Amino acid sequence: MLDLQLVNRIKLGRLFIDGQWVDAGPDHARFDIVSPATEEIFATVPCAQAGDIEAAVSAARSALDHGPWASTIPAERGRLLHAFADAIDSHAETLAFLWANEVGGLIGHGGGMVAMTTGIIREYARLASQFAFTERHTPTAGGAAGYLLHEPVGVVGMIIPWNSPLLMFATKLAPALAAGCTAVCKTSPEAPLEGILIGEILQEIGLPSGVVNILMADRIESELLVRDPRVDKISFTGSTAVGKHVGSICASRVARATLELGGKSAAVIMDDFEPELVAQALVPQFSMLSMQFCSALSRVIVSRHRHDDLLDALVAQTESIVVGDPFDPSSQMGPMAMRRQLDRLNDFLASARSEGLSPATGGDRPAGLDRGFYVRPAVFGHVPHEARISREEVFGPLLSVIPADDEEHAIALANDTNMGLNNSIFTHDLERAVAVGKRLCSGTVGHNAFRSDFGIGFGGFKQSGIGREGGLAGLMPYLESKTLILDGNVDLV
Repeated sequence: MLDLQLVNRIKLGRLFIDGQWVDAGPDHARFDIVSPATEEIFATVPCAQAGDIEAAVSAARSALDHGPWASTIPAERGRLLHAFADAIDSHAETLAFLWANEVGGLIGHGGGMVAMTTGIIREYARLASQFAFTERHTPTAGGAAGYLLHEPVGVVGMIIPWNSPLLMFATKLAPALAAGCTAVCKTSPEAPLEGILIGEILQEIGLPSGVVNILMADRIESELLVRDPRVDKISFTGSTAVGKHVGSICASRVARATLELGGKSAAVIMDDFEPELVAQALVPQFSMLSMQFCSALSRVIVSRHRHDDLLDALVAQTESIVVGDPFDPSSQMGPMAMRRQLDRLNDFLASARSEGLSPATGGDRPAGLDRGFYVRPAVFGHVPHEARISREEVFGPLLSVIPADDEEHAIALANDTNMGLNNSIFTHDLERAVAVGKRLCSGTVGHNAFRSDFGIGFGGFKQSGIGREGGLAGLMPYLESKTLILDGNVDLV
């Protein structure tokens, strides 16, 4: 049930530091949360200042080094994570309402987002209870007994993106808590409200004070978090450009870092796969937050002689999409998340036109929607591989159909990018899918659909990032391995 009293409390925009809600002072800069559907101010929140960052890091450091969290056994961490997931489920409608008002996500997709989130958290609850945090080994260089201890990496600074904050809290915070870390979570100033509700939930389940601190901050203040020597690891999700800067700071002080960055992912279409089935698989991406997600299959690579048939199928399917109010159950795509994102998309559209390209459909404002950051999804055909819309991440509802001479050329085009987050191969031949999939340079390769799996592991090759999130692969970066060699035998396992 939607809790309007809770929504109104969240809209006050307080900071969650050391288990307490801190009211920002009058000298704090403030951010307006603008509804993308109406362009009206939905909430106003404070930007954390240097003193707030200092207080949050101090709280996390103290909770790790001196608080009860340091001695909490893994099974108890698992119990708290299960309680965390249960509480998120109980606030599902409120979380969906906040997401739609912040970034224009379809209200009907909110339930799926919550289910995915709680599924990830419950998987880490299971790992907390079952993972071998202590392994016994036979020493190879002397000693009677050897042990490999997996200990928490320490205080983690988490930089949460604006497009899917709830999901990103799950992929970062859940493994960190399972590992025994403490955290300072920096939400985007454009979409902080779900993070504030996360703070309410953590209080509700009785997480010890200081273990998780949540605040919203702009880039200057965020950099203070990245540079703080008391922060042992940074987990960042965002653009490749900003990720490079974050990574360079971490490298300068040898801090651990997980970087989940941009993508320019390809759907590689083999000749045996029907154009209509391709369209049915790819066009629904427009409904997923207007394709404002890093793993979107935005490049469609197909044999030259089948290009026009596929383009026609994509156009027909795209033109059936209903663009409208994210709270209207009949809407199949909502607005862009913010004015900045719409302006960015329009810049790409203008750049394409300057290169002699015209959309086969879309790219304009839908009729009857005079207010809000709305645009019809765009499909371009006969896109040269060198075109800007083919090379740079658009982060919006735009598909580029790129002709290839043959299968070898298609694979070469898919791999000719400085990113490598997600690709898919479309073919009815399973052996061919495996053979081509092994040659595609990306962290995930799907088959006959857009796919990603946070239960197995998600992350990129090349400039799409460093490290993995989700599953066991996502737990390990929150642990440090310590080798302990003893002259006698003890029962540590």
